[in-house]
Amino acid sequence: MLGTVCAAGSPPGGSPTDGSSGTVIRWVAFLAFLLVAVVAVVFGVRAGDDGSPPISASGEDRIGNPVQGGGNRSGAPEPVLPESSCPSDLPNCVVASGRVIYVEAVDPDGDGDAHFITDSKEGITVPGMTIFDVRTDLRPDPLPEVGDLVGGAGPVFRGSYGQKQIEVVEFHVAR
Repeated sequence: MLGTVCAAGSPPGGSPTDGSSGTVIRWVAFLAFLLVAVVAVVFGVRAGDDGSPPISASGEDRIGNPVQGGGNRSGAPEPVLPESSCPSDLPNCVVASGRVIYVEAVDPDGDGDAHFITDSKEGITVPGMTIFDVRTDLRPDPLPEVGDLVGGAGPVFRGSYGQKQIEVVEFHVAR
């Protein structure tokens, strides 16, 4: 009997060395996607155009120093993110929030969901980052953009590349 053997931890579709060009392309795309997200976090996507450090909603810069004038540079009130919660009967459910650093508006598998990589203190996917997988019926219109504050709740599952992500049952955008 012939069968396919995948290395432990390999995502569906095989490992990057199984020889299929589709799998190699998917791996390269995912690694590029992850590299962009990491670079954005490391180099501070949220820094202002004037080179000043980003300001948190609490009115502090990245290292905790108070900043005069409140939580943002424009003087407008910070948008409020509605609170998310997990249903009591949903196992493996987590709540997270963060600033969007990458938007995947068109999912390659064609099911219509959107993915948002966020700079997130919860660090569900990797330390400092959380990916939200937002199914079609929960997609906000318009979609959040880089820099927007988003949050949601849902169970954590492995994505098509083996990454941990929240498959949201509740999703909010601060506007």
